[in-house]
Amino acid sequence: MNLSHEEEDHSLSLSKFESMLKTNKVFFFDSEEFEDIILHYLDSGKINLAKKALKLGLEQHPRSTGLKLVQVEILVFDDKLEVAERLLNELYAIEPTNEEIYIQKANIYSKRDDHEKAVELLKIALKYTDDYADVYSLIGMEYLFMDNLELARDNFIKCLEEDTEDHSALYNVVYCFDFLDQNLEAIDFLNSFIDRNPYSEVAWHQLGRQYYAIKDYPGALRAFDYATLIDDSFLGAFLERAKTLERLKRYEDAIECYNVTMELDDPTSYALLRVGKCYERLGNHEKALKFYLRTVHEDPLLDKGWIAITDFYIRRKNYQKALYYVNKANGIDNENKLYWKRYAIINKALGFHEESEEGYRKAVEFGDYQLDTWLFWTDSLITLGEYDTAITTLLQACEYFPEEYEIEYRLAGLYFTQQEPDKGIFHLSNGLRLNFKNHTLIEEFFPSVWYSDMVQDAIEKHKKRK
Repeated sequence: MNLSHEEEDHSLSLSKFESMLKTNKVFFFDSEEFEDIILHYLDSGKINLAKKALKLGLEQHPRSTGLKLVQVEILVFDDKLEVAERLLNELYAIEPTNEEIYIQKANIYSKRDDHEKAVELLKIALKYTDDYADVYSLIGMEYLFMDNLELARDNFIKCLEEDTEDHSALYNVVYCFDFLDQNLEAIDFLNSFIDRNPYSEVAWHQLGRQYYAIKDYPGALRAFDYATLIDDSFLGAFLERAKTLERLKRYEDAIECYNVTMELDDPTSYALLRVGKCYERLGNHEKALKFYLRTVHEDPLLDKGWIAITDFYIRRKNYQKALYYVNKANGIDNENKLYWKRYAIINKALGFHEESEEGYRKAVEFGDYQLDTWLFWTDSLITLGEYDTAITTLLQACEYFPEEYEIEYRLAGLYFTQQEPDKGIFHLSNGLRLNFKNHTLIEEFFPSVWYSDMVQDAIEKHKKRK
């Protein structure tokens, strides 16, 4: 690839400067060359080299406003805000119409979290600049800091009106629409942008994401198709296209698309997992399992991979194999609620009630507060005859589900079993009030309690009141 003259000059300046540092010879550079060298080092994160270049530059060009503005940038980077501000005031006295002075002053105010003042200064910079896009982008960022998403969005749009190639601004516009839950407005904006810039693969990709968010999968697929046609190495667009094909139940096409992502870059655990899911939906269980195993080989810490293998065997009622893999998963991360819940389900299916109870208990301990987890844990405790613990567990569950008939009927049965009829009647009445239709849950879990006169009388009284 041929470099432009500007790039060649830049490369020569850098080589010449680095040669000077190695040999201790002093070469002359004009002030703009020094600026380019310093900014190159700043962009590369080589701060010490940037500072060396600045020092030599100021020695050769002590009156250069451009170099002094770069000095301000470095001072701000080092949090020497007061020194930077003094230098800017000196420069302002010399060049009051230099937009970079206002931009750097705005940067200082932004660092001090005075974003309104920063915006005020950037608006002054707009009067003197030729690079409107950059200033509008900076104003947009200040409004983002203030959580004013509407004004941030509007300024990023103005930036794009000046520079349609500013992908960062385009991403920021869409971010604002997303944050404001304005998918339809985002679609209108992107379609309008694409009318003017039909070969913007980033805009097509973002349009696809918006259609996907509103579940318009044919619209999403069309947008991702255009993005990948414009740029046949656009990894993100191929990945989103594959996800969309899955939603459309076009699993073979989805597999082909995921394979493209793995050709463009090293296979990711996500892509391997999704290919496995597609094969399983196509009924090709052998290939599905192969890709699930590749997933956990690629990323042993990815819980979705271990869960996919475990669920694969659970669906086939091969509980011994399922238990083997969930135990492997627990060996890697024994604080994962998803692993513990499956450990409980598998052991329940195998009739190992103590292990099942442990699994549900650990799942709750590590943050699984779903209703079915509380109920299955309680049912395991009831099976084991641990009625007091079962009551304590259900009372905990009540804090998360205060009006849940399945909890109330179980509590009623447990209190009657523990010879606490007043509490039993209280919870039975709650259960009947919340869901009379399912009152036979007591018969299912506590047959001896069901036939007691007290329970039958309470049910009859409730029927009459209805």
